[in-house]
Amino acid sequence: MRSPSLVGRSAGGDDHDLVRNRLESVLGDDSRGREPGADYESPRADTPDWLAEPDTGPSRWTIDRLRGARLNPGRRGAIALAGVAIVVAAVAGAVVFGDRPMHRPAPAVQSVSVPTSSAAAEPAELVVSVVGLVNVSGLVRLPPGARVADAIAAAGGAKDGADLFSLNMAQRVSDGDQILVGVAGAGDGPPVLGSATVTSSGETAGATAVAGKINLNTATEAELDSLPGVGPVTAAAIVAWRTANGRFTDIEQLAEVDGIGPTRLARLRDQVTL
Repeated sequence: MRSPSLVGRSAGGDDHDLVRNRLESVLGDDSRGREPGADYESPRADTPDWLAEPDTGPSRWTIDRLRGARLNPGRRGAIALAGVAIVVAAVAGAVVFGDRPMHRPAPAVQSVSVPTSSAAAEPAELVVSVVGLVNVSGLVRLPPGARVADAIAAAGGAKDGADLFSLNMAQRVSDGDQILVGVAGAGDGPPVLGSATVTSSGETAGATAVAGKINLNTATEAELDSLPGVGPVTAAAIVAWRTANGRFTDIEQLAEVDGIGPTRLARLRDQVTL
């Protein structure tokens, strides 16, 4: 029978052999022949330094100078970064919006009034000849729109005995007209030298120079209205007859005008002429 010490040693030897066999199977043939307790060389002895370093994550690829850099830029750094961001945004905005065409409103077209030919032909001043029984006979200068009364007043007014009854004082004058102020007759008789207004076209408006009679073919309604026994209605009828039939060739044709009978015709024979 074995003693306890030998039995324990034999069992321990078996365990040692078992462990050794397992190591040989794991490590290969390099471990064979080594004595128990000999220094074990790590298989990583021949491994390169960069590969043998412990793998600690992304930090192993970081440059040594950057490993100690601060991630917090501080207050001044934050202000500087904000300023750079603003400048970059401003430049980008200028590039994007600067190339767009600007829509400018079209200038308003101003209307220009062109004067008509009649307004352009009207002189700024009228020159009228006033002769006869006036204080200052000759040429007078009048503004546009002046009337016969204005022309006589510009000539110093009419003298005593002048025939103003035969003149239409409200008639407008034109540039180049002539106003003849004649001599009135004694009492209620006809003028010795009648008054008349001669237009620039050569037509005589009003009474003729002979005996101051009204010309039926050239007189206006106002001048015909001044005849005795002739009112506005009859004067308009005379002008209407003249427009429809042409010039009067005989004073007796007044009987054909509406409103003129034998009695009125007898009164007009000595007041009118052709």
